[in-house]
Amino acid sequence: MPEDLSQLNGVLDAVGPRLKALRRQRGATLSQLSDATGISVSTLSRLESGQRKPTLELMLLLARVHQVPLDELVDAPATGDPRVHLKPIERFGSTIVPLTRRPGGIQAFKHVIPPGSPAGEPRLQTHEGYEWLYVLSGRLRLLLGEHDLILTPGEVAEFDTHVPHCFSNPGPQPVEILSLFGPQGERAHVRARPASDPQP
Repeated sequence: MPEDLSQLNGVLDAVGPRLKALRRQRGATLSQLSDATGISVSTLSRLESGQRKPTLELMLLLARVHQVPLDELVDAPATGDPRVHLKPIERFGSTIVPLTRRPGGIQAFKHVIPPGSPAGEPRLQTHEGYEWLYVLSGRLRLLLGEHDLILTPGEVAEFDTHVPHCFSNPGPQPVEILSLFGPQGERAHVRARPASDPQP
């Protein structure tokens, strides 16, 4: 197979996992995405699983709904620049900044939650995955199953996202958190070495 054709197939093969990651990042179901795009659930499912190659028409519809440029959806071959160009997403009054750009596997995000957000009664949610979070600044309220916790800067939590959970900001200042999320339930392995330990 010519190198150019092989590279093109590689780009197209990566579209499915990227579409799935974008949809899950938005917290949308296939049915909701179908309603928003007019694309059938079965076609969306086949696109995400790689069983169907994306057409330009489908990609344009999905790029518009996901609010990303078409070239980002396709993720053309890397030019050698390793920097991630941050593109904040507004969701439920909070700002979410994706810090990684490859779909699948563990994803990193920075969340900025304004004071008093979200408004109203906490809405617990469940979904596939495993989450690790670190509070950078402010005070984060974490409702997790039967637990009602306040986390302060430097504190860490990790949990299976099948457990009902919700983040909110009860304080007068914005909360900033760093989170690692594994959509298939991967756990983030964090290793810390005391400063006094000798390096091997």
